[in-house]
Amino acid sequence: MVPQWRLRARFAQELSTMYGHEVPAYTTLVEVSEQVNRDVVERDGAGAQRLGSIGRITAERHGAIRVGTPIELGQVARVFGALGMHPVGFYDLRDAASSSVPVISTAFRPIDADELARNPFRVFTSMLTPADPRFFTPELRARLETFLAGRQLFGPELLELADRAERDGGLDEPDADNFLRLAVQAFELSGEPVDRAWYAELEKVSAVAADIGGVRSTHINHLTPRVLDIDELYRRMTDRGIAMIDEIQGPPKWHGPDVLLRQTSFRALAEARIMREPDGTVGTGSLRVRFGEVEARGVALTPAGRARYDTLLVEVDRRLAASGGVRAEVAADVWAKGLPDTEAGLREADLAYFSYAVSPARPGGPPPGTLPELVEQGWVTATPIVYEDFLPRSAAGIFQSNLSAEGTRDTSQEAVAYDQDWLAGAVGRDIHDPFALYAAQQAASVTKITTQLGTPEVS
Repeated sequence: MVPQWRLRARFAQELSTMYGHEVPAYTTLVEVSEQVNRDVVERDGAGAQRLGSIGRITAERHGAIRVGTPIELGQVARVFGALGMHPVGFYDLRDAASSSVPVISTAFRPIDADELARNPFRVFTSMLTPADPRFFTPELRARLETFLAGRQLFGPELLELADRAERDGGLDEPDADNFLRLAVQAFELSGEPVDRAWYAELEKVSAVAADIGGVRSTHINHLTPRVLDIDELYRRMTDRGIAMIDEIQGPPKWHGPDVLLRQTSFRALAEARIMREPDGTVGTGSLRVRFGEVEARGVALTPAGRARYDTLLVEVDRRLAASGGVRAEVAADVWAKGLPDTEAGLREADLAYFSYAVSPARPGGPPPGTLPELVEQGWVTATPIVYEDFLPRSAAGIFQSNLSAEGTRDTSQEAVAYDQDWLAGAVGRDIHDPFALYAAQQAASVTKITTQLGTPEVS
């Protein structure tokens, strides 16, 4: 039996190999990421691995895919369920960027700390929203939904194997090989001709909508390695002549702890595609839909920490609108004034999540009764819990930076309301709350240390 975590690790590797063949610049991105990681470990020693071992960080990937309907999203959930990946978080990107990005999203990933340590592969999965009249007229919506209903992204054999793997916790070796082959094929770029006129009509509304609803298949939009110094990665990729997007998305580079998630990418590449013309003839063209993203992960923030983060973003925008400047410089100044610049400061203000463990070098005598005292006096160590999820504004920023046009949006129309409960109903599974997952991980570590130290509950 090949357990789910091994299926997940093999799928991530095989997908990475496939994507590297399709998008050679991705292979360059991986190589540069690994070089940067080795250099940071050599420079910073054990401190470089505070947010994960170098083995995990080097192997780590997240992918991104786009689907068109709740049925397709439910089928995606079955495929990823076979790999021990569950939907976590709800992201509404429709208003997170100035360009037209008519999608809502979730991320499929492992939710158990041990499973994340084995292989943390995650896939950010977006679904088109044809019912939103700000983007789609009733007539275009009807044609789009008819088109989407007439395609099949995942075959019955793949879905049957996926259901069996999820039910049984894995597959035997022959079935595992077959499942992985079919799953990787499902996310390859199709060679089927693209209807040029239909694609162009959707592209006027949104390049993202065209990528989802203008073709009869889905594909990996990007695969993302994790890097320990994203600013150095950006510099080295630029030095190699790779065109990067204008900014690193997310928190700024500053002197304090890394928090949440920073992302950047090389620009979407023009890729040759076979196009079907209105007269039925077939020719060639190019589409610009796939890009190479890279990420640097920091400590997960509590709801209070996330509220502080959102407040800081608003302040950065306000300052830039009032007096201009370079966003990275303005943001670093705002962060320095608005966020504790040490892990201890984040912990004491209850702004971030930590995992606690009894220290082998703890002092003698009775332990103190509060968690801060246990840490300060050396009884317990506090290790940051890595942020495993995504930021709507950053995701939308990456999408926007790689679009060839802004698209259109009719702001006189009222948006269709979507939320986490709606998405859970659409996918047929509970959508896990990321804050609850981090809080449970922290609480479990506190329970463990109180048991080991033989103390009542610590405060």
